[in-house]
Amino acid sequence: MIGKLTGVVDYKGADHVLLDVNGVGYVVYCSDRTLAALPPRGGGAALFTEMLVREDLLQLFGFPTLYDREWHRLLTSVQGVGAKAAMAILGTLGAEGVARAISLGDAAAVKAAPGVGPKLAQRVVHELKDKAPGVMAMGGEVVEAMGDAPAAAVPVTVGETPAPAAPRSSSSSQADALSALKNLGYAPAEAAQAVAQAAGDAPEAETPSLIRAALKLLAPKE
Repeated sequence: MIGKLTGVVDYKGADHVLLDVNGVGYVVYCSDRTLAALPPRGGGAALFTEMLVREDLLQLFGFPTLYDREWHRLLTSVQGVGAKAAMAILGTLGAEGVARAISLGDAAAVKAAPGVGPKLAQRVVHELKDKAPGVMAMGGEVVEAMGDAPAAAVPVTVGETPAPAAPRSSSSSQADALSALKNLGYAPAEAAQAVAQAAGDAPEAETPSLIRAALKLLAPKE
């Protein structure tokens, strides 16, 4: 299983990149969002990958972070959502947007992805609502393990020292806020919904602000 590739961009197509890894070219299918973040030809980049293996097909799909890859895996667990449909959803919303849409039950946002109809969007939201908190909580662990820097968004030159770590990402703040609310006794689904809504209102908010905003949303309405 190929889990990650680091090399030089040799060519970028409409839906894939040809990554030269020590003289071996790998065709990796990516979302529009990921392709846009990759450097031009000759630039160094890294992608976390998922391999699709069938009797007549062998494809690699690339993601800028492990968080994105986990969301892709979760999306493809829904009946009717193939690897490319999941990639389209991620490309349209981004990993954090997918988490927010599912937590809030926003099927219309999922439907905005190319090739995703209303029934399939509703199924995605319905089937993944209880599973979303687990992946959201994973966000903070993923960011810490990666040193905070997304793979594709930070071009690297092979053989050189990687660039300094970027500031702590919003996915990590949301994951920490979600964990805090769960520790306070809130159910994972309602905690995830509150954090997603709070993050949507203030995308750059850090963990303490997200917790305060989420607690206000969870407070009993008089």
